[in-house]
Amino acid sequence: MSGFNLADLFERISDAAPDREAIVSPARRLTYRELDERSNRLANALTGLGIGEGDHIGLQLLNGSEYIEGMLAAFKIRAVPINVNFRYVEAELKHLYDDADLVAVIHHREFSPRVGEAAADVAAVKQLIVVDDTSGASTASGAAAYEDLLAGASADRPDESNRTGDDGYIAYTGGTTGLPKGVVWRQEDIFFAAMGGGDVFQSGNFIKTPDEIVERLPEVGATILTTPPLMHVSAQWGVFSQLFGGGRIVFPPPGAFNADTVWGLVQSEGINVLTIVGDAMARPLADAFAAAKDSGKPYDVSSLMVIGSGGATLSSTAKGKLAELLPTLMIIDGFGSSETGIVGNKLHAAGDESKQPKFTVNAQTNVLDDEGRPVQPGSGTVGRLARKGHVPLGYYKDETKTKATFLEIDGERWVLPGDNAIVEEDGTVVLLGRGSTSINTGGEKVYPEEVETALMTSPDVADAVVVGMPDERWGETVVAVVKAKAGATPTLESLQEHVRASLARYKAPRALVLVETIERTPAGKPDYKWAREIAEKNVGV
Repeated sequence: MSGFNLADLFERISDAAPDREAIVSPARRLTYRELDERSNRLANALTGLGIGEGDHIGLQLLNGSEYIEGMLAAFKIRAVPINVNFRYVEAELKHLYDDADLVAVIHHREFSPRVGEAAADVAAVKQLIVVDDTSGASTASGAAAYEDLLAGASADRPDESNRTGDDGYIAYTGGTTGLPKGVVWRQEDIFFAAMGGGDVFQSGNFIKTPDEIVERLPEVGATILTTPPLMHVSAQWGVFSQLFGGGRIVFPPPGAFNADTVWGLVQSEGINVLTIVGDAMARPLADAFAAAKDSGKPYDVSSLMVIGSGGATLSSTAKGKLAELLPTLMIIDGFGSSETGIVGNKLHAAGDESKQPKFTVNAQTNVLDDEGRPVQPGSGTVGRLARKGHVPLGYYKDETKTKATFLEIDGERWVLPGDNAIVEEDGTVVLLGRGSTSINTGGEKVYPEEVETALMTSPDVADAVVVGMPDERWGETVVAVVKAKAGATPTLESLQEHVRASLARYKAPRALVLVETIERTPAGKPDYKWAREIAEKNVGV
């Protein structure tokens, strides 16, 4: 046992608090001891199938205990779990399976047809393992049944003597453009960067030794309700931070997001922390809570202390509505990426109308100019967000991207994931968005995120995505794709006036497309490819 290894850390918690409940899902409830035992069985079954150290295991699963068991089992045998987006079609899956060098794919039965077709064309995939569900889908030839494997395997822990903090963790990310790519981390680094290794915002509060994780264990752990899919690593980070704190994770039933189901679980399970993704979840939650209150049958949410959003920033309108309904609640936006881990968060305060994500420069985080120097606070200089310290090793099998994103400056290694930002006079970092999606209109850069957040504060707007379209005069023009609130009919002129109240005139949209539904990724992020296609069809480009 050496360094901060994720399997070792979990086993320490399991040994210290074996009878605490760890997982609550529609399929089962598990204590830490039971979760450890099921993970051991899967680890030993994988070993029996010839899968072991350094092998990559795909997890194409909905949220539930199996996802956590799959990750823990891989860590226990020094293999590497790979998050697979279950929304991908066959061509995308073939690329990911091949790029990630998967040797096995653990998947829910409903995904079997796509998994079988994709795996058949990737020679390295030698084992499929299917988790049963109610879909009735045909399973791929030769796929092993998950529960049968567990039943036939030993519950003893695999040999841990060779595990180290250098063992791998890979986060596959699609980003905003391009094909999925794997971000390679040492387990020790991801533990400190995103999984509860200490205070990532202040130096000096990190856990010093693996033993200390047990010493810090609270008498009663918190209970977190995780709604985002675990195929997105920010959800994984929240879950593992909770496990390493001896807490309890609750998963809602699979399927479309249902606000009333979520509030029901908050009430019945005594949820302390609710994790969501942006306005796509926050607004339905606020509406459902208000409706229940107006009906005379309000939800009892007295246990709830925090609503945290990751992957998509909450608009001030959504935050304000939640704060009005639940005035004692802390509402927090978290910021980070697969390449950085968690870099900051922002607590919503009453009357706060700020539009853009903000956090403070610290020992690990800064904004660098084109020369690799920190930008001068208050200068208005747009630089790139940068992080040092516990950062990834690079991109899997992509030396070119690694060299472009991970830089050595004055003997220190920095990761620059592509987020543009400025630093205000007081050291506050203001994120502007990714250069890959920025719009150049008349020589001025417009970041879609800042226009989207301004639009979302309009009383007529339910959701919005902003893209750039070619324009003969300006190079590009700003186009807003908007879903109106029920009963509202926003016009281009009304939305321009609204946006110009908080942003420069050139940032206001010059074209408007009204749609019934806004397409977003499973993580709640805007689907810019879809929005561009909609804009092209409707703006006459």
